[in-house]
Amino acid sequence: MVTEFKRIKMKTPLVEMDGDEMTRVIWKKIKDVLLTPYVDLKTDYYDLSIENRDKTEDQVTIDAANATKKHGVAVKCATITANAQRVEEFKLKKMWKSPNATIRAILDGTVFRAPILVDGISPLVRGWKKPIVIARHAYGDVYGGVETYVEKGSKAVLQITDKNGNTKYIDVHDFEDSNGIVQSIHNTDSSIESFAISCFEYALDNKMDLWFSSKDTISKTYDHRFKDIFNDIYEKRYKDKFEEAGIEYFYTLIDDAIARVMKSEGWFV
Repeated sequence: MVTEFKRIKMKTPLVEMDGDEMTRVIWKKIKDVLLTPYVDLKTDYYDLSIENRDKTEDQVTIDAANATKKHGVAVKCATITANAQRVEEFKLKKMWKSPNATIRAILDGTVFRAPILVDGISPLVRGWKKPIVIARHAYGDVYGGVETYVEKGSKAVLQITDKNGNTKYIDVHDFEDSNGIVQSIHNTDSSIESFAISCFEYALDNKMDLWFSSKDTISKTYDHRFKDIFNDIYEKRYKDKFEEAGIEYFYTLIDDAIARVMKSEGWFV
């Protein structure tokens, strides 16, 4: 008996971000064996190898991210984020940023890590029966942070200037007795709102509870802003939908969330 396959035609191009080392070999094999025999593969190709990122001054990474924004779907192979050793190994012009960080910043940075359960492979925690999905906000924060080495005797100050030119200064630290390091991070309400909506929609689509946790007892402004935005969007847009779907949203401190995770059976975001 011979089975005939009807080839699938694509309407929208798939953004194809080729990577480094063995991922280039594996991705080609995936295409040759699993995709091209059955699909008229239509791709918008970008070479994100470390050599090409260096050659294009990393513009290829920006172009790939903007193409993804345009087409709405992409496959990215694993890439090398250069450290000092890689700069020397590949004779790079400089230590380029993480391509993942660049792409996430342009795409507003929401990442969902969903496990695949396989028969015969048991989870480390025996009580886990169903998937636990981790949602991560990957915009701003350390991904968009600025940092520097500070010499002994220096003083670090955070300066905020509003649209009217009014400036306020917040003391960070006086490095009177020692050299050190300092880092500044930021986030935006619009990005946090996008992250929250992505989480609520994902939970609804999969009929999973949604837990949001942070450390707002310590980070009373930064983490607390996340907490307030999530709560506001839930109350205004998702409370009725969650109740109708029979799923739950709640906030808890990260310490409590970890304890709950260990005692749960899974099936939540």
